[in-house]
Amino acid sequence: MHASPASSPFSRRSALAVLAGAGAATLLGSGTASARPGTTTVRATAFPSAETERLRLATTYRGSDFITTKRYAPAGATLTVKVRAPHGVLPTLHIGTYDNHHDVVAQRAPRDHTLTPGINTLTDPYGGPVYLRFAGQGERAEVTFLSGAVNLPTFTLGETTESEFQALVDAANDSGYVELTSPHAIITVTRDSFLAHRDEDHDALMRLVESLVASHANVSGLDGSRPLHRRKAGPYQFNEVSKVPAGVGAYATHYYNAFPAAYLDRLITVEGVKNRGWGFYHELGHLHQQFAYRPAGLTEVSVNIYSLAAQRIFGQTSNLLTVNTTTGLNWFQTALPKLGTPGLSFATSFGAYEKLVSLRQLELAFGTGIWPRLHRLIREENPQSDWQTQDALRWSNFATYTSRITGYDLTDFYVDKWAYPIDADGKAALAALNLPTPPVDPSTLTD
Repeated sequence: MHASPASSPFSRRSALAVLAGAGAATLLGSGTASARPGTTTVRATAFPSAETERLRLATTYRGSDFITTKRYAPAGATLTVKVRAPHGVLPTLHIGTYDNHHDVVAQRAPRDHTLTPGINTLTDPYGGPVYLRFAGQGERAEVTFLSGAVNLPTFTLGETTESEFQALVDAANDSGYVELTSPHAIITVTRDSFLAHRDEDHDALMRLVESLVASHANVSGLDGSRPLHRRKAGPYQFNEVSKVPAGVGAYATHYYNAFPAAYLDRLITVEGVKNRGWGFYHELGHLHQQFAYRPAGLTEVSVNIYSLAAQRIFGQTSNLLTVNTTTGLNWFQTALPKLGTPGLSFATSFGAYEKLVSLRQLELAFGTGIWPRLHRLIREENPQSDWQTQDALRWSNFATYTSRITGYDLTDFYVDKWAYPIDADGKAALAALNLPTPPVDPSTLTD
């Protein structure tokens, strides 16, 4: 599930490089330096903003650009922080979590607080986890929490032992949240929800999460072959939220993925992430989808190329081979007899998994490497379209770019077999490529 874009296309306890592979983007320390007992200093290095990275990656949504501080602001407490910014670029401080459907409108996004060099005093009426946002190109800053904030129990992959983490959880019962962090992920859940799943191997869990994020980066062609193709600066953030829209299990939007308490057995347990995490894989996929070939009718379909890739790395059987209890058939078996029949409509003749079969057939015909090549080509050429008026262009882009990637004319596959809504301009663009027909008809292939 996704939310509509707000706009169109847009060491142990020492220095921890949490943004490995993201160029200059590193958080150099967290809770490592103390001016006096009870104080905590976060040393940070600036990295490109979420919107700068969205534009580079050509994605629909901005990913997170938060830096964790391992601190929690109690509601109404007065926080005193000291800021040192030797390069003249200042971070901003944010209190709270994202929760688009919270009953209190002011709690739907973290509250931001402008920082100045020296001593800063601030309060927040609602409280919550404390983050920094520090946009730039490698500038350094230090933020020292002098008073008012309390410890936020945080497990950091490669830094925190399980026993240390569990002791932090027990000691910090005045913090309403718990966080699990790794180089490319921040998982933020309420303390009450965490306690129901606390008996996990959190090192193993966060290594699984790192593998998951890496699988999506691989599909996205983020191989570091050029600066353009570096992995996203900053981690992805996964938040527990108070509610989701009716009929929605979880959602994705700018900056984060949202999961209700009922989903957490698949977000913060080893077994859940490894064996039952399709919804997790799916929502993270939305943060990797590129806008140029994401028409509305493919949004909830093409996102699952990332989900299928995650299933493969975890050794799961493909969801496309799940047997429908009503028909006794898997999704290939129900979809393929419909192909090329009179009156067929991609939008209305197929269910969500049946539509995904068409993309899996492309993988079977041309290899899973088509998706990394597609992502890289889109970043390099950066085709533009208007969110509200050019949906047809994005259908055309999907057909023409995948034809270019494979080297074959896929008109028959998309238009004649699967009834994709490619308009006259799109068909003309496909014809203009002057490509040969594929040696094997992809529409005949099955797992």
